[in-house]
Amino acid sequence: MDVFRRGREVERVKYWGEAECYHYLFDAVIKLNQLGLDSTTPTRGPIRNSDGALRSIRNVKLSAKARALASNGDIEPLRRCIVLDIEGTTTPISFVTDVLFPYARDNVGRHLDATYDSPETQDDIKLLRAQVQEDLENGVAGAVCIPSSDAGKEEVIAALVTNVEAMIKADRKITALKALQGHIWQTGFKKNELEGVVYDDVPEALERWAALGVKVYIYSSGSRLAQRLLFGYTNYGDLRKYLCGFFDTTVGNKKETKSYHEITASLGVDHPSEILFVTDVYQEAIAAKTAGKILIVLHRNLCFLVVILLSVLSRESFGNSLSTSSEVVVWTAYTLPSPDPTL
Repeated sequence: MDVFRRGREVERVKYWGEAECYHYLFDAVIKLNQLGLDSTTPTRGPIRNSDGALRSIRNVKLSAKARALASNGDIEPLRRCIVLDIEGTTTPISFVTDVLFPYARDNVGRHLDATYDSPETQDDIKLLRAQVQEDLENGVAGAVCIPSSDAGKEEVIAALVTNVEAMIKADRKITALKALQGHIWQTGFKKNELEGVVYDDVPEALERWAALGVKVYIYSSGSRLAQRLLFGYTNYGDLRKYLCGFFDTTVGNKKETKSYHEITASLGVDHPSEILFVTDVYQEAIAAKTAGKILIVLHRNLCFLVVILLSVLSRESFGNSLSTSSEVVVWTAYTLPSPDPTL
């Protein structure tokens, strides 16, 4: 059992992964309490119909001020669009790191050998050649020269495998790698060697949002093909009927503000604040916030749901703090078990 210290606060954590976001979770809990929101009560809270009427607030502890705001309709209705991250938000990170990545790594050579002459694989190789050349010029560790197409097939594949394994080990979020991984996973899903995993509350959340007329999109570093596969072959069946579209690194890096401007333009909303972005990554949250989106940071590794409303965090991290109650958006579709008293 490890101990994480922050000032005078001491928390026991089972795994260091649980402490990943502690540096801002403590501050967020304080801010939530100041808003009249109880961070230890993640069960169903206010969720709005299409006309903005509140539903089912019986399980959320609100202060008198917060209840008054809710009853007066001063809290904005649900966003027109929701953009979801995958790892740590809809899907356990362990599924990606312990299942998908190893599967791709272990099957790179076999996939390239079996599909080498196909246009799809040749396109993947072209992307990898360009990426590796850039890596060699920049001195990226693990990059090795890929022989020209005039060399033997086995020699080219061996170099590709070496580069891809190094990229996977470094967890690089680059289009060339993600495109190849998606095609490898496609084979795995279709052969029933892989099954997508989502958290138990995800199907219910997607169904609710669809009933409310909210459009839901996915933004992940994985390729759009990989995203469609994951949600098409889940432990809850095909969930793609609830999703309106997929974004990957072709719109930009998830930690760069311009990527979220691209998504806003693609969705055709009048203002970025009409989009609710949900992620578990601090740097992505900063980028989306800078682009004007309303967002929530979700940390599922904890035994209680801590909702971080970035509009109310410190000026040092996110600029101006909350100015009006209309900026408050309460995350209501995700539920988690009660806090574990042993922690």
